[in-house]
Amino acid sequence: MKIKASVRGKISGTAEKPRMTVFRSNDQIYVQIIDDTAANGSGKTLVSESSLAIKDKMTKTEKSAKVGELVAKKAIAAGIEQVVFDRNGFLYHGRIKELAEAARKAGLKF
Repeated sequence: MKIKASVRGKISGTAEKPRMTVFRSNDQIYVQIIDDTAANGSGKTLVSESSLAIKDKMTKTEKSAKVGELVAKKAIAAGIEQVVFDRNGFLYHGRIKELAEAARKAGLKF
């Protein structure tokens, strides 16, 4: 909880450069692109994606890469090209790293 609070104190998303936040559970991974300046400071979700939508048989790491690719495509279609990456207190390796690299490869800049 301390790590998450520390990270959130340093970064914030705007309309021009929204925050891309990641949540990883034991089985799934979820991504939201949020404009923190909208809706009375509570933020507005602009784009979201999760591994729940993927029905193919693949590893959790492969699912994470697929989610990164899908969220990048959705974001670009919504007119979002640059984001601030919020790893939400999770270490930058494994599934989080795969998701970020796949999003970058699909054209999202952060």
